[in-house]
Amino acid sequence: MTPDSLSPPGGAPDAGLPLDAGQIDIWLVFYQHIADPALLAALLAPLNEQERAQQLRFHFADDRLRYLATRALVRTVLSRYAPLAPADWIFTPNAYGRPAIANAHAQARTLSFNLSHTRGLIAMAVTRERVLGVDVENLTTRQVSDGIAEHFFSPVEVAELATVPPERRHDRFFEYWTFKEAYIKARGMGLSIPLDRFSFHFPDERQVRLSIEADLGDDAERWRFWQFRPAPGYLLALCAERLDGDLPRLNVRSAIPTVADTPFAWTLLKAGPRS
Repeated sequence: MTPDSLSPPGGAPDAGLPLDAGQIDIWLVFYQHIADPALLAALLAPLNEQERAQQLRFHFADDRLRYLATRALVRTVLSRYAPLAPADWIFTPNAYGRPAIANAHAQARTLSFNLSHTRGLIAMAVTRERVLGVDVENLTTRQVSDGIAEHFFSPVEVAELATVPPERRHDRFFEYWTFKEAYIKARGMGLSIPLDRFSFHFPDERQVRLSIEADLGDDAERWRFWQFRPAPGYLLALCAERLDGDLPRLNVRSAIPTVADTPFAWTLLKAGPRS
């Protein structure tokens, strides 16, 4: 499915959606298709004063639109899972700046979400009772400078990347990068976690495994990972806390905030661990 498949919209959003800890929903917005003045006004309506002021601070039109669509997406999507109006959501940052839901409503308190955006695409992952992280990258607009892998990746990742044929090296770099970003976002600690102290391994082109240096105080078996391409030129990785029970169900939806959303066809590239 490509961004063009968002036109026409797939119908008005449902008033509520079921969601439990055994399910993860991923929402995708190809925001550059949003241009109608009435729709832009609708996206602005649920934002608070601080968000409206922040949107105006961006110099470039694309950055202003991306911020507006992101904030509207968060507020409207969360209201699909708890009976709160989009304008009523309250967020507070943790010690590392990651926003968390601060509303006292019982259905709101159990929600966990994470965001990522890149040129042309916003991704939001939502679940209950488990932490998660998501990262999305536009591979056509992001260039990899010489030496960046040596600076950020673990020695084993750098060595493996060097064995990849040159024509595949750019994509393989971002396979590592999106998994690493999703993991540190799930931890909620950002770049305070050294990127070279944990490693991703690809036993084959469909599997991924994580190993973590002992001094980081985490267990690789705590996490599950998925990766897929939302559209040509994009790569998305998801990291989610592993709970007792079955493998979580993943649902992906494309959306135009406040207007419509529809199920999104996607094909898994990598996942792990299997057990």
